[in-house]
Amino acid sequence: MAKLYFKFGAMGSSKTAQALMTKFNYEEKGKSVLLIKPSTDTRDDTVDEKGNIHTIVRSRIGLFQEALAIGKDQNIRQLFHQLDEEQHRDVLICDECQFLTPDQVEQMKDLADLDDIPVLCFGLRADFQTKLFPGSKRLFEIADSITEIKSVCRCGRKATVNARFDDGGRIIVEGDQVVLGGNDRYEGLCYNCYRRMIKESGQVLKYDQA
Repeated sequence: MAKLYFKFGAMGSSKTAQALMTKFNYEEKGKSVLLIKPSTDTRDDTVDEKGNIHTIVRSRIGLFQEALAIGKDQNIRQLFHQLDEEQHRDVLICDECQFLTPDQVEQMKDLADLDDIPVLCFGLRADFQTKLFPGSKRLFEIADSITEIKSVCRCGRKATVNARFDDGGRIIVEGDQVVLGGNDRYEGLCYNCYRRMIKESGQVLKYDQA
């Protein structure tokens, strides 16, 4: 029976690279893969000479593939079956899955359970305030397999926090949950370094105010 997989890690843990390598491995075995990404993440989108927007899944090490952008109102299971009528797909892979809605996570669970389609999700666990993204929270609740993709903090400990920084390199503790950015805006830190840097900046974590 197919499963819903959630593979999560902090910024810089090569989640996207692993998603693309997983896609390659399936295709090397003759399987057809549908690669999707929430339309929220437009960082690597490109526009061709005709004005058409292309959604790109791109890793820090240079791997990239074109993907299908998924809007918040789209039903992933229904879309998969619609596309399957045009071209059969054996597997669904989603990058940046933290931006999915809880309903969309449940649609992917149905795709695995009811349609026997393996679904592999790659993304972040929590935001810059260490709060779970809605999509990630639902994946922790119903995914059949949960795996941490580990990365290292600057101090050598395991990175677990996605720290956000301003243009001057100062750590940020308030703001919108979703602010797109890469190495210029985020860094994976251990919780100890994250808390120390906030203290040194003169700010206070909301969880430390009680």
